[in-house]
Amino acid sequence: MNYSAFLTVEKDKNELKQELDSLEVQLFRMQNSIKEIAKKSDVISIDQTQDDNWVIIYADKQSNSFQIMLHECTKPFRGNWDSAIQAEYKNTSTLHISDIKGEQNKGFGSVLMRHLKEIARDENKQYITGDIVQRDFDHVNRLKHFYSKHYFDVKIDYQEQYGEILWINN
Repeated sequence: MNYSAFLTVEKDKNELKQELDSLEVQLFRMQNSIKEIAKKSDVISIDQTQDDNWVIIYADKQSNSFQIMLHECTKPFRGNWDSAIQAEYKNTSTLHISDIKGEQNKGFGSVLMRHLKEIARDENKQYITGDIVQRDFDHVNRLKHFYSKHYFDVKIDYQEQYGEILWINN
């Protein structure tokens, strides 16, 4: 084996060791975080982000609204979520997204959206709706892309700075 091939093999071993160490830390944190989260909220699931980081999905439900939250296991849980979707029960067939908050470009919104749709299916809701309001127009194209990616019908009135989204549970 030549020297450059040897370095490639060694680099691959080192990368694998780092990945394994990261996974081990994330699993340890996940175990501790789930215990803390479960004291106050319903743990819904564990999942992975687009970067293959582990996350805990949990919810706080009231009679007519709920919040689905996400904690990324790359760091200890300190009582705060990394991303959240707030939704309310509009009527017997519809969930309405009130707000999506949190870090961007980490895939958190997509993970939460998958779980929101799962809740809609489990609770036999036909629709998920939402509004795009004036405060969202500094990132309206990003929102349009996000909702379209998740199979929402997106209608935007750029002049009035207002939009609506609709997902139909097929």
